[in-house]
Amino acid sequence: MLPVEWRPHALNSLENIAAYLNERNPYAAEVLLYAIEQTVEALPQHPYLYRHGRVLGTREAVVHPNYLLVYRIAVDHIAIIDVLHARREYP
Repeated sequence: MLPVEWRPHALNSLENIAAYLNERNPYAAEVLLYAIEQTVEALPQHPYLYRHGRVLGTREAVVHPNYLLVYRIAVDHIAIIDVLHARREYP
């Protein structure tokens, strides 16, 4: 199984999203963080489960109708590249 590594940008995005949601609806923030945690924990067992990403070489997991987890499968690890709102222009 491949280990999962969070890129600094992805961690920053996650912190910003969690802080934003927590100010408005702490329960929604908790639910989203739990969904992301469950998705990330399952990636080593099923790294190809989620759709191909819009950027070549990436994959995208829809962790909530409004949020995506973008990751890349490397030879020796799975890199979490970004966490973003589905309406955000990406790439």
